[in-house]
Amino acid sequence: MYILFFLLWIIFNGKVTTEIVIFGLVISAAVYWFICKFMNFSPKKEFAYVKISGYLIQYLFVLLKEIVLANFATLQLVCSSSHEAEPVLIQFDMDFKSGFSKFLLANSITLTPGTITVSVEENTFTVHCLDKTLAEGITSSVFVKLLEKMEGVMSYV
Repeated sequence: MYILFFLLWIIFNGKVTTEIVIFGLVISAAVYWFICKFMNFSPKKEFAYVKISGYLIQYLFVLLKEIVLANFATLQLVCSSSHEAEPVLIQFDMDFKSGFSKFLLANSITLTPGTITVSVEENTFTVHCLDKTLAEGITSSVFVKLLEKMEGVMSYV
């Protein structure tokens, strides 16, 4: 955050001189100290947010990959004449501490073709799957592992 404040100072000044750099370092330090003291912020929280943003970017790429793979699996299921779809409604429990993790998992399941989150009550997810093969491994998916890592990072803050 300190570096961000300093970079904003330089950008808003429009030029780089010794005086501007020195004043920028001092003023950025003062603003950073103020935020840490009076707004319940700390370098530990800042590091956790940076780490979580890395996990969120990784989560986005995994989600896109899973959407593409699920598209092909659903297309194969729908177009196949030899295999008849067996829709299934499953329930499973996930012990997430934050509502954000539940929100991400429920929406990731819904965005993935062939599955839709019907409801989330407390820690119980109800998911409708177009076929029972799409329901396999849903509780131990890559999404769940990444969300558990994110919650592990936030527990230290």
